[in-house]
Amino acid sequence: MSSFDRHPSTVADFDDARRRERLRETRLGHAWCRWRRTRLAALRIGGVLLVAMIVFGQYWVHDVVPERERLAQTTPELLPANLPADSRDWDTAVVDMVGLGGVNAVPTAKALPALSRLGVVWAVRYDNAGIDTKVIAEMIVRAAKYGNVRNIVLVGHSMGGIIALEVARHIHLGSDRRLVAVVLDCTPMDLDAVRPESRSRGADLVRWLGWLPGARESRLLRFAVEMSVRRERFAQRDGLFYDIDYRAMGAAASEVLRDKIFSRDAASNGLIESQFLAIVAGGGTADLRALGRPNPDKRNPAIVFIRPRDAARDGVVDVAYSHDVLIEHAGGVDGTLSVVRPGQIEHANPIQRPGEYNEVIESQVLPFVRRFQEANRHDPP
Repeated sequence: MSSFDRHPSTVADFDDARRRERLRETRLGHAWCRWRRTRLAALRIGGVLLVAMIVFGQYWVHDVVPERERLAQTTPELLPANLPADSRDWDTAVVDMVGLGGVNAVPTAKALPALSRLGVVWAVRYDNAGIDTKVIAEMIVRAAKYGNVRNIVLVGHSMGGIIALEVARHIHLGSDRRLVAVVLDCTPMDLDAVRPESRSRGADLVRWLGWLPGARESRLLRFAVEMSVRRERFAQRDGLFYDIDYRAMGAAASEVLRDKIFSRDAASNGLIESQFLAIVAGGGTADLRALGRPNPDKRNPAIVFIRPRDAARDGVVDVAYSHDVLIEHAGGVDGTLSVVRPGQIEHANPIQRPGEYNEVIESQVLPFVRRFQEANRHDPP
């Protein structure tokens, strides 16, 4: 028999069954007689797990570990923002705190020079690893003692108001400083005051942080969450699919990288979780009750609530709901509540609306808080 007969290679001699048989003979595990399918399945699963471990290792080494090391070095700070407008007001410090997603309150405090009419203005820079309100309160009290400051006014924007109320309770009940007032700017007094779309975004982030290893430090996860929040800018639903505007998507990605990932003042996932969980844990109602109880040694502080006149202008917080909660706990004939309702502001945006904010502070907030400030000055030390 010729070699041609032993190894047919012409079109006429093509046999599909022979080809399939040859392919079976070259497959992995062809010679396995026992547990062949089980062994193949285990091998495939092992391959997938190996790839997943390699990807996870790269994620851990290049994303989680560097951020964890950076966050371990952060601490809360109290930074100067403005000197008092009147030298007689050096006995009072106004302390500003920002809300969800913010770290450094200095830019916000500097946008509100009217606060310097009460005293020296300080700004809190949060520990980016998380929030401990007792540590913040102790930091403020130490600075007040060092600067011979007797009276404290706390200002909290948005969810920063919840932090301010908790810090206020520590100062009012656990220190020798006088808490003059707490100014709340569009603060959600509990979770029901957060509008559903904002509430769901916070809940989604907390859920991710609960089960994904390293999520509190992951910049990759933060990028995904921030892009998801901005998806309406570049993705429009068209039936089952999305129509993507890649130019707008690139602009959104650049914004996220600049402001949320590589910025020194960008809040970490862990800090955002701490801020959001402060609302979930019950908000500021318990702190309001504590500040409103009779105290033989100290006067109850003033509570000021700044909100848009039209509640619909605030797309993050239902300020009408918070308004009602504040009236219940701090209002009434003998209450200490003052509500200020400028027409043009939106959600806690003094940097965008400095004119409106400073105007209402000058005309409405200062006269109200001044009464409490003067009363505290006349009390024995």
